[in-house]
Amino acid sequence: MKITPDAIIFLKIGPVSLNATIVFTWVVMVLLVVGSWLITRKLATGTTLSHWQNMLEVLVVGMQDQIRAISRQEPSPYLPFVGTLFLFIAVSIILSIVPGYQPPTGSLSTTAALAICVFIAVPIFGIAKKGFVGYLKYFFRPTPFMLPFNILGEISRTIALAVRLFGNVMSGTIIAGILLSIAPLLFPIVMVALGLLTGLIQAYIFAILSMVYIASATRVHDEREQKYENKKKGVEQYG
Repeated sequence: MKITPDAIIFLKIGPVSLNATIVFTWVVMVLLVVGSWLITRKLATGTTLSHWQNMLEVLVVGMQDQIRAISRQEPSPYLPFVGTLFLFIAVSIILSIVPGYQPPTGSLSTTAALAICVFIAVPIFGIAKKGFVGYLKYFFRPTPFMLPFNILGEISRTIALAVRLFGNVMSGTIIAGILLSIAPLLFPIVMVALGLLTGLIQAYIFAILSMVYIASATRVHDEREQKYENKKKGVEQYG
């Protein structure tokens, strides 16, 4: 039993190898790009919409509501990034029902790459929202002595994000393989359904945690500044 798709080699030329992780990652990316183009090429604004457009609008509105609830901000700047993370992970898991397919999220290299994307996106969104100096102030709170601990916290949560997704997908694959080897005629349908449900939950959790980290870099300063402005207005009003 192959625990990770990295162990499945399709092509090897000298030191360069093409494994299942790379191949199936390309498959998922192609499906997302082509599917998005097919659905959005004939968008309608009238009362009669296609089933695909209805499904797309429900999905987008749902993600916007989740981002707004978490960040207390306008979701438009964050939707492309967080939505892409969710769709990539979700589609990677859903395709598990295809025989011979191995989800690329079952590889630590894939989950680490996704976590690194979040690690890079957090300061980008933070700097875009509050400026370079305003974002750096976050690392010196509540005191400058917290700088190394805040930096360590950023790194450790990135590692945790990668290992969490990898561990859940890999453990589901191992459990399914064990049960299928014990009773191959009894468990397949149940395990596939359970695996899909678990995978979708993990996609949701990964996207939510990513948005939480981004919100922590863009919203906390707004709250502090709002308190300062309210206090300043109160002094001016009664002073």
